[in-house]
Amino acid sequence: MSKSNYSGLRNRQFLLALLVRLGIAIVFLAATASATLGQEKQGTPLTFARGEELVYQAEFTRGLLRGIDVAEFHFQSTSEQISRGVGDAPLLHLTGDVVSKGLFPRIAGFKFHQHIESVADAEPFTVLRTKKLDEQGKRIKEFEATFNHETRKAVWTEHSNSSSTSVDFSEPIQDVLTVIYYLRTQKLDVGQSFEVPVSDAGRVFGLSVKAVERKEIDSVLGRVQAIRIEPALFGDTALVRARGTLSIWITDDDRRLPVRAQLKVDIGTFDIKLKRLSYPQPK
Repeated sequence: MSKSNYSGLRNRQFLLALLVRLGIAIVFLAATASATLGQEKQGTPLTFARGEELVYQAEFTRGLLRGIDVAEFHFQSTSEQISRGVGDAPLLHLTGDVVSKGLFPRIAGFKFHQHIESVADAEPFTVLRTKKLDEQGKRIKEFEATFNHETRKAVWTEHSNSSSTSVDFSEPIQDVLTVIYYLRTQKLDVGQSFEVPVSDAGRVFGLSVKAVERKEIDSVLGRVQAIRIEPALFGDTALVRARGTLSIWITDDDRRLPVRAQLKVDIGTFDIKLKRLSYPQPK
């Protein structure tokens, strides 16, 4: 293999790993968004419990790939009111998808897809079960986790190799999807930071989020006041073990909607924008 071909292969492999992790990272888009708008007590009606869909589009902004769509992100929430002997709080069913899109699969030579399903208790808000599918080209990995809040242990099972990992956690534990909705009940003023324990694929880490500035930006919702957030997703002990920064702009109103994000890494910049918002369930 020539040096140029080897370099190209290395770049594609790095980009694949980055974008798959970006799928996880952008799951935090809605999470950090609502973290700025005020602490809500348990029992306050959850605005997303009636049903909510968010669709984002990501494009690469460097060199020949400038303006090329690379991925689409889709988040959906629904609720189920059932009798469980623990009060009237509903179970929340959450899904998150990230898929490769546009010319990217042909240019990079691979496709990717990540799908996450989570079940959470609405009160107190915490994850109960997680299912995760990770497809990278021909490689497929499936994970499943259960969270025991009496023993404070989570068991992660990887079905592709039939292995299981048990990890201890502190409350309120979340996975990379439920943290989206959990943080919508937290307060984070500009200049302050917030941390919550998150578990993914047999690991537990603390997600720290800082609100940096408030400004007016253009969005699919029109001209809106927004707050820029920087979640600490990169580093040797963080979710993404690489160098980079992620900035997120969210509406500074009662909608609590993330409308734009920008990911900067060594190979370039990714712009992610909210393209569609809908509420499929009636109030």
